[in-house]
Amino acid sequence: MIDLDLDDMHGWFGFGVAGNFAGHLEQAGEAVDFVNVKSEGTAPKGIFPWYAPGSSTFLGQFPLSSDAVQLPASDTPLNLQIEPEVALACEVTWAGDRVVGLSPFALGAFNDCSIRRPNAPKISHKKNWGPASKGVAPQFFAISDLSADGPTATLRLACFLDDGSAVEHAYGQDSPLLGYSYYGDQLLDWIIERLANQKGSADTPLEDVGALMVASGHPTRLLVGIGATRYTELGESTYLKPGDQAIVRVYDTESSEISELRQTVRG
Repeated sequence: MIDLDLDDMHGWFGFGVAGNFAGHLEQAGEAVDFVNVKSEGTAPKGIFPWYAPGSSTFLGQFPLSSDAVQLPASDTPLNLQIEPEVALACEVTWAGDRVVGLSPFALGAFNDCSIRRPNAPKISHKKNWGPASKGVAPQFFAISDLSADGPTATLRLACFLDDGSAVEHAYGQDSPLLGYSYYGDQLLDWIIERLANQKGSADTPLEDVGALMVASGHPTRLLVGIGATRYTELGESTYLKPGDQAIVRVYDTESSEISELRQTVRG
């Protein structure tokens, strides 16, 4: 296991992968957002930014926390859901303004927490509302091999909600990492291709993430959430409220090692 330093991560770029686990977008009510996005077979729908260091927009706000989810100020009810994910910490190789290589060095629990905002113009508008709007475990598994028969093949992802009843309610379906539609080299190659070619448009919720990375000064490290898994019935219908605790775990079925994220929801 390796420790992550949030202060150091202020210089990392952050983005996510949309639609990389069958059924999640439908459960989240967001499949309709991608009606104009073409993808092949089981490929994810695209990538979206949630942190761009140095940006003068809301994406320049550092959103990561290992112990809290901070609810945004609002005069209307907010529908916030845990997005249980695996995140990859990667070294980035550049050739000019183009990303040509991603080398994962760690993997762990991540909460790509989202506000369900119908008709939001871009996915990013649901993702970063300021400090503590994203969750990352303080410890990750040290990894470099994401092959189907490699050391991550025995890892699983689970998510729970503690609503104050001292019981951890299953919020996300306990899932193997190999259950992702794209994983390993296939996923990394696809991300590199998307960074080069995804330009975004007014009729899709996607953006030119590659250009945002260039504008952030060619960051050499990246945290990428590779997609949320399916919800349980409770997770699909339950939004977060102050005092709740969101729990995301990545655990090894063949050892006692675990990457765990616990965040208390604050109003």
